[in-house]
Amino acid sequence: MKKTVFEGVATALITPLTADGIDYEAFGRLIDWQISEGVDALVVCGTTGEASTFTDDEHRDAIAYAVRRVAGRVPVIAGTGSNDTGYALDLTRCACEAGADAVLVVTPYYNKATQNGLIRMFTQIADASTSPVLLYNVPSRTGVNIEPTTYEVLADHPNIAGIKEANGNISKIVETMARVGDRLDLYSGNDDQIVPLLALGGKGVISVLSNLLPRQTGEICKRFFRGDIKGSAALQCHYHALIDALFCEVNPIPVKAAMAAMGYCENYLRLPLTPMEPAHWERLRALMAAEGLLS
Repeated sequence: MKKTVFEGVATALITPLTADGIDYEAFGRLIDWQISEGVDALVVCGTTGEASTFTDDEHRDAIAYAVRRVAGRVPVIAGTGSNDTGYALDLTRCACEAGADAVLVVTPYYNKATQNGLIRMFTQIADASTSPVLLYNVPSRTGVNIEPTTYEVLADHPNIAGIKEANGNISKIVETMARVGDRLDLYSGNDDQIVPLLALGGKGVISVLSNLLPRQTGEICKRFFRGDIKGSAALQCHYHALIDALFCEVNPIPVKAAMAAMGYCENYLRLPLTPMEPAHWERLRALMAAEGLLS
């Protein structure tokens, strides 16, 4: 039987950056705070972590650092996906050697793939990995969607443990769970759909919101798992405006601005990402102030 990597909230961590590279002092402080606030897992070197702009050494070093800093307190899930299967294999092996508890592998972007190509790529990566593999489906970024019938094939692999689903199509997710819900764990990849996916049997969320509000995002899941569906839904609705503001520009532009305002990093992004537009920032700032996030 496949082992569940985590239940609840995993923060898709930002990576504190400066003009000189990764700010490991800030990164470590952020990791410690997240764990102290009760997150159930941490995702490093993902979309929110700006890993697509990392050098090879930065990517490997950031994963290894996170594993050492976490020191077993929560599972560490390392982003190792690429549109180059060979490179994804190398990153996956490196993450496993560093001690990552799981790897998160996104669908190939730009060159895309057929469903057969997805099956062959994910199978090769899962064959090479010594840690559980979570598939990451985010067609708004990659231009390719994992179809429910493709999940059904991949669910047979003993090392493919779950799905971070961010396709936004509830009907497709229902079909997926009807086909593989007993074989693959489902995690919401969209903060505005945590409760709907939990209602379909989801195990939790890989969250951007929890960079700012780790304890509160976790509470959405905890209330649901306790049977307080109304309370969980109330929190989902309460944070809707803040979630919307965190995605009014491409992720991670808004969340990086937010975490900088909270003192956890510089508001430094690598091109082609640029700092948040002033009007958008004023909206996000006001919502953060209302939540008591700005001193």
